[in-house]
Amino acid sequence: MTTEKINVLEGQLRECYGRVVYSHKTHEKCADILLERQGCIKFWQIVISAVVTGGIVSTFFGSKEVGAGISALLSAGLLALNAYTKDYDLGEIAQKHRQAGSDLWIIREKYLSLLTDIRVGDVAIELIRSKRDALLDELHAVYVGAPSTNFEAYSKAQNALKNLEDMTFSDQEIDAFLPKELKRIQV
Repeated sequence: MTTEKINVLEGQLRECYGRVVYSHKTHEKCADILLERQGCIKFWQIVISAVVTGGIVSTFFGSKEVGAGISALLSAGLLALNAYTKDYDLGEIAQKHRQAGSDLWIIREKYLSLLTDIRVGDVAIELIRSKRDALLDELHAVYVGAPSTNFEAYSKAQNALKNLEDMTFSDQEIDAFLPKELKRIQV
């Protein structure tokens, strides 16, 4: 009966581990998306500022009406971009996603270690439950402070984990980082 109970707990922990893996990767992808978006906005702020400045300068040396009209339109666009970035700091939100990802990483590794300990057979059922409950509390604390993710980031995380095999390594790849004594494939 104890083996059956441990198998049930292991199944629950595997499920939790999988969710944490996805959450970790999704927060990383959210941060990447926001930083890319921030870079794009900053680029356009610079471009529009340069064009507006050129338009204003052209009013002194050429066609005043056309230069003033273009400058006014672009200034309005620049104002909208600046207002958006004033109230919605993409860099700050991206940093919060990075922090959530970092916090989830350690929890992910703790789940993996617990699953490993269970498979090795060194852990009493009471200790498994205690560690599981502690991990759930840690996970809850991270989720309470983490910004919301979105479908785009989840889709990118799913692609990275399923198709690009993020977090998956062959024995050869791991052996490349290890000293000779720890390599699985001896040459």
